[in-house]
Amino acid sequence: MGRWRPPREKGSQYITPEGARKLTEALQYLWKVERPLVTARVAEAAAQGDRSENAEYIYGKKRLRQIDSKIRFLTKRIDGITVVNRIPDDQNIVYFGAFVTLEDEEGEEVEYRIVGPDEFNVVDGKLSMDSPLGKGMLGKRVGDEIKISTPKGGRVFHILKIRYFEKQSS
Repeated sequence: MGRWRPPREKGSQYITPEGARKLTEALQYLWKVERPLVTARVAEAAAQGDRSENAEYIYGKKRLRQIDSKIRFLTKRIDGITVVNRIPDDQNIVYFGAFVTLEDEEGEEVEYRIVGPDEFNVVDGKLSMDSPLGKGMLGKRVGDEIKISTPKGGRVFHILKIRYFEKQSS
């Protein structure tokens, strides 16, 4: 019996300009740098003779398939995304791209930026708009309460601040 899994729910199609740039750079790197390098290694390994017992050749072909798969994925993804590079008219409401400061039940503050599913990284403070907390924040205002369910039980957050610009360095 196989390991069948139901298809994942399709993620949001929005991305920040920085996220779009990173996806494009990753695609260019794979296409212009890594793929030619691996192709050259495979050609070298193939020139050595018996391919059935040549680990470098077998691994190289496998790596080429992985690279080609990633290139296809990134190409399709980049074609289907919408870059959001505009600040909303009402900056008092949480929309995509907002930096939101939250306070939890213990009084601890944390700041997240609402981003697309391709660029989230909780450690860097980037929260996917498709996550339960991200969905809970969208459309809210300062002072609003957000209730979410987690595996450890319900959590409550309060919105303290909303902004749409990076913090200025001193």
